[in-house]
Amino acid sequence: MKPRGVPLRGLAVTTLAADELEALHLADGLGLHHAAGGKEMGVSRATFGRILESGRRKVARALINGHGIELGGQV
Repeated sequence: MKPRGVPLRGLAVTTLAADELEALHLADGLGLHHAAGGKEMGVSRATFGRILESGRRKVARALINGHGIELGGQV
């Protein structure tokens, strides 16, 4: 994903890891709490919270700074 009207060439890109995307989907898309999201992903509640925080931070920075977002990268 990238800002409309801006060529991808030369655009800074933020990579959102697959687990961060999944955490965003579970928490923000489906409305699951940290404990339920962690259980769904097979990680602890605290780990789920850290993954979710990292994903949210990356998305916010990309939107604010006009970066492209690459989905599903490795951690």
